[in-house]
Amino acid sequence: QVQVVESGGGLVQPGGSLRLSCVASGTLFNYYTMGWYRQAPGRQREMVATITSGGHTNYVDSVMGRFTISREDAKNTVSLQMNSLKPEDTAVYYCKCTRFRSDYWGQGTQVTVSS
Repeated sequence: QVQVVESGGGLVQPGGSLRLSCVASGTLFNYYTMGWYRQAPGRQREMVATITSGGHTNYVDSVMGRFTISREDAKNTVSLQMNSLKPEDTAVYYCKCTRFRSDYWGQGTQVTVSS
């Protein structure tokens, strides 16, 4: 079992920045694929960004050039730096850990972009 805990959400004005962090338990973190997903009210959950154990990243088109996913294996941490935030980025953001074909989700953290 892997425990996944997110932090860093909040309220920010359009054009602002936030940094989300996620810590996953376990001694094999360097083998995990990690990802950030989000779900806005009335919408399906969507992939925002993923990063493999080898550091390969993937982003949804709508955040390309604005968001950056990174990982620090020594701290079992994955982060999502979000710049130039827009109101449409408002959602609950979830961290997902994929460990040997099993998925583990965090509880989510709210991001609200509003003036």
